[in-house]
Amino acid sequence: MQGTAAAYDLIRFADPARVILVDARQSQAEAAVARVKSLTGTEIIEAQPVDALDPIALRSALLGVDVVLSCVPYWMHPHIAPVAIEAGVSMCDLGGNTDVTLQTLGLNETARAAGVTLVPDCGLAPGLVNSLGASLVEAMDPGVSVRLYCGVLPAHPQPPLNYKTTFNVEGLVTEYDYEAVALRGGEIVRIPTLTELETVHIPEMGEMEAFVTSGGTSTAPYTFQGRVKDYEYKTLRFPGHCAIMRLFKDFGFWREDEVEVRGVRVRPKDVFCRVFGEELGKIQDFDQCAIRGVAEGTVKGEPTRIVVDIYDRQDPVTGFTAMERLTGFSLSIVAAAVAEGRVVRGAVRYESALPGQFVLDELAKRGIHTRKVQE
Repeated sequence: MQGTAAAYDLIRFADPARVILVDARQSQAEAAVARVKSLTGTEIIEAQPVDALDPIALRSALLGVDVVLSCVPYWMHPHIAPVAIEAGVSMCDLGGNTDVTLQTLGLNETARAAGVTLVPDCGLAPGLVNSLGASLVEAMDPGVSVRLYCGVLPAHPQPPLNYKTTFNVEGLVTEYDYEAVALRGGEIVRIPTLTELETVHIPEMGEMEAFVTSGGTSTAPYTFQGRVKDYEYKTLRFPGHCAIMRLFKDFGFWREDEVEVRGVRVRPKDVFCRVFGEELGKIQDFDQCAIRGVAEGTVKGEPTRIVVDIYDRQDPVTGFTAMERLTGFSLSIVAAAVAEGRVVRGAVRYESALPGQFVLDELAKRGIHTRKVQE
């Protein structure tokens, strides 16, 4: 989903000579190529069947490529990055788990020696929300407090979850299950997920709940430590969703150790993702996305509070969902900048790769604008 949107955006805005969509399933790659061709009228895009975890096949597919956009489940990115480096190809990925991202960033020296650039966590959250966060840090004096919020939700929510899947369900469970990394009072802290519930009003959605999830801040707390006082992220959902998810977490449905069930050894998390993801996938509805950044501090010594909102809905013309647009387009923006030489060589933290305002300005060219209130 996200990769198809990124390919579409690259063709529209990056002027590539060639775009290749690779997937373990040939039929899926061909379907994505056909969709992009129908939307853009171009013939420069092609499909290839490649197993991303087969280093030989992947390296062969990467020959002659400038940048690879990794749109696979989060845990696969560190398997792809060394192959990209060996092939002399830069890489951007959608990230999703900070500990996994740190593995990719650990390849800095190798990437720099190979003359390539790696930028992980280039999606929505992590990704675009941290460009919004960086833009707020850029606009404020040192010592600012930044709170970020993001939620992708159905336009017509159905109880009891009031939710639909818009990306890989394993990544969703990871966000709900692992610890969050935040900056509080200038110190790096880890916070349990599905906690610290609060109410947030989003004009287009109404009263929403926000709670701690993992991965959204990415490496920004480490990067901004010493300049920023607080840097935190929460997920937005319709009220009541967090309590239901806590039941699954508290009663072990997301355990990763194996248990025996009728003579078969399984991981509860795998079973949950298979069943839960399939059922949620049956919900057909347009989606909508709300992003909010709140900064409190000073500007030129004067007490200031800035609130920046981004709101997007599924595009009825292209059919791309809000999640696909805000994730795939964000990834494309960074990948194009890497191809143009705007980002230094090596493994680069997302929030250090490009100015936050640059990404927001590029997004505006796609018709996705920010709404800012400063007081």
